[in-house]
Amino acid sequence: MSWRVTVACNRAQAQAVADTVDLPGERPPVLVADEPDPARPDDWLIHAYFDHPPGAGDLAALAALGHGTPEVEQLGEDDWVTMSQAGLQPIRAGRFTVHTPTHPPEPGHINFEIDASLAFGTGQHATTAGCLAALDALESCGARFANIADIGTGTGLLAFAALALWPGARCIATDIDPVAIDVARDNAAINRVAVGHGADELLLGVAEGMDSPLLAARAPFDLIIANILAGPLIDLAPDFAQALAPAGTVILAGLLDTQSKAVIDAYARHGLAVADRGAGEWPVLTLAGPAAKA
Repeated sequence: MSWRVTVACNRAQAQAVADTVDLPGERPPVLVADEPDPARPDDWLIHAYFDHPPGAGDLAALAALGHGTPEVEQLGEDDWVTMSQAGLQPIRAGRFTVHTPTHPPEPGHINFEIDASLAFGTGQHATTAGCLAALDALESCGARFANIADIGTGTGLLAFAALALWPGARCIATDIDPVAIDVARDNAAINRVAVGHGADELLLGVAEGMDSPLLAARAPFDLIIANILAGPLIDLAPDFAQALAPAGTVILAGLLDTQSKAVIDAYARHGLAVADRGAGEWPVLTLAGPAAKA
């Protein structure tokens, strides 16, 4: 038998689920963050899938991750991990499909498999799907990149997508969380993404923002991708501008449409102009850096 516990949360609490390694107990649940209604972007749910009846300690730990009283459901005979994955439908963005192991790859698409327990960041959220679509649109319009950085990579998905679109490029993906880098490394193996220092390979590293000797050694980048939050994006504007090659491209996501102007203004102060403002509640910004001075 399997059990699901659901607790209401806000977006920040949902994001924190990605950084939650284990809840207390010998058999911790699979955690999945879910945005049930895109029209209400701060109303999220945390689902926890158990292979045993959750106890009082489990419920207390889950209640602390969100707000309100956890709701418990008994799901039936299916494997608990399968149940957690089955509810996550494949995400389609441009030529990309992101699916859990319970769904097959889609013919004719660039497919990536991400486990349901790492669901936040797989494309269930509009910002990740928007970044995939923005990358796809850039390549379709003839953009070519050879040196790419994915800052705050999470599952590694956006770095995988960039390497799929621009084979032969060098790509580095960093995250402040060492666990995220371990996850990205595992996902790279699952998706047959080569890890290393060379062309068509992904270099992984732990870094806070752009503060890393690995990033410093790789700069300047002709493409920087960052799907994080508006505040850090604003703070990183001078660092991104300094690390960007002449006429390079920056893709920014994780911000609400009401935060777009502040983010755009921060980058405009460093010479980056808006190429695409995106759309919707969670726009993805595409910015272009200044050309080289004569």
